[in-house]
Amino acid sequence: MRPQVLVAGIGNIFLGDDGFGVEVLKQLEHEELPEWVQIADYGVSGLHLAYDLLGGYDTTILLDATPHGVEPGTLSLIEADVDAMAAAPVIDAHGMQPEAVFRLLRLLGGDAGRVLIVGCEPKSVESGIGLSKEVAAAVPVAVRAVKELAWGTTPRLPEDILKTEV
Repeated sequence: MRPQVLVAGIGNIFLGDDGFGVEVLKQLEHEELPEWVQIADYGVSGLHLAYDLLGGYDTTILLDATPHGVEPGTLSLIEADVDAMAAAPVIDAHGMQPEAVFRLLRLLGGDAGRVLIVGCEPKSVESGIGLSKEVAAAVPVAVRAVKELAWGTTPRLPEDILKTEV
């Protein structure tokens, strides 16, 4: 069976809380996931992600630090407007801006399916390895949310932890 869901950990582990997505992915490697789910660490390699998405997925779940100006460690679940993201004018093959990834994917004739972002409000994205305690505390909650999304259910998380924009 080909994977129908791609869970992509993205972010730069050398910039503190920007490594959130990569850390969630590390934890997911030890979890039981359905056989139709593929997980992959893309770090800052947007070009690699765009090419992998050419394989076709029904759902793409991105794990990333997503600043919204709320309390550090606050999780968000966002359904991305891929058309708007793909309309971004710049492609940066060395970065991991989702807009550039989806613009390149569209140019290559690919489709990421439904795109969900499980994000976390960072405390710091300054140089340094390791997550802040606030963001580290959100990792297990994000793992549970991704597992529920992978199984096709809506995450059941406390309202004060999850800001939903789906």
